[in-house]
Amino acid sequence: MVNRNDRLQRNAVLSADWVVVVVYLLLMVFGWFSICGASHEIGDTDFFDFATRSGKQIVWMGLALVIGLIILLIDDQYFDQLTGLLYVLTMVLLLVTPFIAKDIKGSRSWISLGPVNLQPAEFAKCVTALAVAKMCGQYGFSLDKMRNLLKAAFIVLLPMALIIMQKETGSALVYAAFFLVFYREGMPGAFLFTAFAAVLYFVVGIRYAEVPLEGTLSTVGAFSVMTVIWLFCIGMIHIFCKQTIHAWRIFWAGIAIVGSALFFSLAVVPIDVSLAFVVVLVGTFLYLCYHALSERIIAYFYIALFTLGSLGFLYSANFALDHLQPHQKIRIQVLLGVVTDNAGAGYNVNQSMIAIGSGGFEGKGFMNGTQTKLKYVPEQDTDFIFCTVGEEQGFIGSSAVLLLFLTLILRLVYLAERQTHTYARVYGYCVLSILLFHVFINIGMVLGLTPVIGIPLPFFSYGGSSLWGFTILLFIFLRIDAGRKM
Repeated sequence: MVNRNDRLQRNAVLSADWVVVVVYLLLMVFGWFSICGASHEIGDTDFFDFATRSGKQIVWMGLALVIGLIILLIDDQYFDQLTGLLYVLTMVLLLVTPFIAKDIKGSRSWISLGPVNLQPAEFAKCVTALAVAKMCGQYGFSLDKMRNLLKAAFIVLLPMALIIMQKETGSALVYAAFFLVFYREGMPGAFLFTAFAAVLYFVVGIRYAEVPLEGTLSTVGAFSVMTVIWLFCIGMIHIFCKQTIHAWRIFWAGIAIVGSALFFSLAVVPIDVSLAFVVVLVGTFLYLCYHALSERIIAYFYIALFTLGSLGFLYSANFALDHLQPHQKIRIQVLLGVVTDNAGAGYNVNQSMIAIGSGGFEGKGFMNGTQTKLKYVPEQDTDFIFCTVGEEQGFIGSSAVLLLFLTLILRLVYLAERQTHTYARVYGYCVLSILLFHVFINIGMVLGLTPVIGIPLPFFSYGGSSLWGFTILLFIFLRIDAGRKM
């Protein structure tokens, strides 16, 4: 029996998907060279000195490989059996972290263990993914039932809330990636559509909140968002209820009321025409509630709630923005173009784009980046590591890195889809969703396309916690995949 178990474990190592393993190794190696370029001090010659960032990263990389090998040697059934205990212990650790961690740049998320600082939030992603997979893998479990969806959402939102308590908003937002997994496993698409609509309302409403609508006392932001809410409502009635008469009534009522308000504002005296839109949307809510009761069509009630909720979200967006941390508020305003602050909140992104642009097509070469050498970009070996790639390796090197990440993501999709059990498939999609979120947001913020929320680039950014966390996350899936036929 012992010999058979040993043989199975050796087969698990040999059966690991080597495409993923090779891409993982390449990303780590390229990341190390980027860390060398980003953290190099003029006069340094020894990249392997453990006193330097590059030297320390070699240690983290070596330990990551050991961790990955150990995971491949573990029986994959243990991951399922220990999930509940690991989840509870991790939540307790996240709860006590703010009370025992040191304040580092306003965040209390790092626990000191002698010379090493560990961030529990990085490892909580893996445990949460296992917990989600275990729940979704239960017999008869389906996310199209509201009770089951609330259970799954609780598993994700609990660590998210605990990490926010540590003032690590960026790390907490990563947990939103799990809702892509829920959608894959049967969550109604209405939830994703609602999330998309909320983002659209927020961006348009905040971006044009101070832009006056010509000839009125309204703003372009409020008027535009209300127009979108009105059109969304009409479209949903037409698509989900198949009742064109109600859709046309709401359409013509909106045209008449808002059109009259616009004409009066332009021809007589300027007024706030957004109030006319409020009348239309509230009237639409009451109209749909009436028909939901009289015709016994629940879809009308859901659309009515969406309409009223959208209106409430619009008016609460500015309130929420005003109650963010000052540095978070200014970052969002800079991203949306509301304010320009290249010397303050927008400094990191501005310098990062300068560094990437200066790399050109072929780059300046390893260790030849001027922006990098002179330390113009803060956090250039952690959150902004990709700007080093762009400056030193140019468009060619940046494209190569993006192709490696694309290969990894597509390969994980393939591996997840070939799993024979729901548990394994769900965990696989959790892994690729987390990695995709990190890559998209990190590279997006370096290019000025997404808010600066301070999350690492997987396998690239300097640091042991993130590298080990991603390694554990990935290699557990490789072990589960290798054991699917055993």
